[in-house]
Amino acid sequence: MNRRGLILSVLALGVAGFGGATWYATRPSPVAEAEPVAPELAEALIRSYSPVLGPEGAPVTIVEFFDPACEACRAFYPVVEAIMAEHGDAVRVVIRYTPFHGAASEEAIRVLEAARMQGVFEPVLEVVLREQPRWASHGAPEPGLILEIAATAGLDTEAARTQMLAPDVVAILNQDRADVETVGVRQTPTFFVNGKPLDPFGEAELRSLVAAEVAAARS
Repeated sequence: MNRRGLILSVLALGVAGFGGATWYATRPSPVAEAEPVAPELAEALIRSYSPVLGPEGAPVTIVEFFDPACEACRAFYPVVEAIMAEHGDAVRVVIRYTPFHGAASEEAIRVLEAARMQGVFEPVLEVVLREQPRWASHGAPEPGLILEIAATAGLDTEAARTQMLAPDVVAILNQDRADVETVGVRQTPTFFVNGKPLDPFGEAELRSLVAAEVAAARS
């Protein structure tokens, strides 16, 4: 089991689902001395169309290469929420789609983009992740359930069926796939904080790197 899989297993023991779940680092972690990505890769980290959670003008940007069918992405969602809550207006999250789990991932991304068009992106994102074990079972995926699940968070499914096929959505999927290759992302979630890669990977390391960047921005 690799480090990311081990971290996911530990996190899974600490929570049965979303709601009141909050995870905290249990040990101090040194701030990673990472350098920002090379200038030629910086453009591929963030696109103007990318979904943003939090204030647009935040001085600290977490970029998450994210697959809605990824169990580790689901596990880290409350962690990222807690980091944003801790630092308030200082932190935003930019989501880059990384459909490593095939058709189920792509359909979920299309649903999320339809939700964004309808102004219900965040509630749909939350319910899609919360119900991930239902529709994204790696043994027997049921992507057809995603629209039904998203409807419970306010998605107009009839409009969504058309929106999911819009040329803009296809363009987003294609550009994000190209950027995943350019940046060299091989697993999800992969995080960058103000252009610095999170290495080593872990909850405590992510919290430390964000805190350091927030402190630097405020100094």
